[in-house]
Amino acid sequence: MSTPLRVLVAGCGHMGASHAAAYHTLDGYEIAGLVARSAARRGPLAERLGGPPQFDDFYAALRETKPDVVSINTYPDTHAEYALASIEAGAHLFVEKPIATTVAAAQAIVDAAAARGRKMVVGYILRVHPSWQKFVELARGLGKPLVMRMNLNQQSQGENWRTHQALISAMAPIVDCGVHYVDVMCLMTGARPTRVSAIQARLTDDLPAGRPNYGMLQVAFDDGSVGWYEAGWGPMMSETAHFVKDVVGPRGSVSITGHKSSRADQGAGSDNVDDHTKTESLLLHHSELAADGRFARPDEVINLADEPTHNDLCRREQQLLLDAIREDRDLSDHWRDAVNSLRIVLAADEAARTGKAVEL
Repeated sequence: MSTPLRVLVAGCGHMGASHAAAYHTLDGYEIAGLVARSAARRGPLAERLGGPPQFDDFYAALRETKPDVVSINTYPDTHAEYALASIEAGAHLFVEKPIATTVAAAQAIVDAAAARGRKMVVGYILRVHPSWQKFVELARGLGKPLVMRMNLNQQSQGENWRTHQALISAMAPIVDCGVHYVDVMCLMTGARPTRVSAIQARLTDDLPAGRPNYGMLQVAFDDGSVGWYEAGWGPMMSETAHFVKDVVGPRGSVSITGHKSSRADQGAGSDNVDDHTKTESLLLHHSELAADGRFARPDEVINLADEPTHNDLCRREQQLLLDAIREDRDLSDHWRDAVNSLRIVLAADEAARTGKAVEL
């Protein structure tokens, strides 16, 4: 049996805790240490994981633990700094999305990983989700161009609203979450994005000046496909139509349906992170008409109730990294896509601030 890879986990919030649990349960890893500024956050997690060393300073932890892998689950404004230091120390990387806050910083991480021969997986959790993989596959069968409509609005309060406020201080919701769904759009079309426009709004005074908590971006592709993505966070957001995942093409449409993330039917709201990847079922509609002018084929409901949990998906991401390290897999396409999706959402943020579309 191979020696387990020692992992330093930076960030002990929701995603950091989920990834730490994955390292704890996968045979190929062992946790070398947990890093978080708050002892109240890292302490209970360390107790659940058998008591690995705890640190409040990332660089001290990196020096002392000398990890094989660093897992970066902190706020986005620290990603590039921590990632470059980890690569320089010889570690492989897992980095939660977005990989960085600028395209230049993201490319610098990719270049450093390539130069040092390090493996890196970026936390695009939808890519390892079998139901989302099926969603992409069915969308590709609808012909061209595609019209892609997606959103993820979150009505948040309490600790979740405080987390959103901290995230918004670093970047807008259409950037932070938008990378996921723009990445999916790029996978569906296989085309080059050419133009991005966007609008944003600040719906509360409980944020730094100039920081929006709502936005919608629109992206055009060189095959004629178009897509929009909407994201809003905060206690004022509506639970109505907060989860739309819908794709239309010449041959029909495919939609994620039956989604039950609402207070009315589950006692949990749109800020429930565990629900953000759930699909439950896909509705495939065929546009073909028969001789009488009516639809030639009935709609198909594809039941996806038996799907991974959020923690299962985190384990899949860490298994992907483990396999890449052990089998020396080429991740250059994954890195290129991570930089590309960040480029698109940052262009959207620029378009919203300037009021002008950005040509890519």
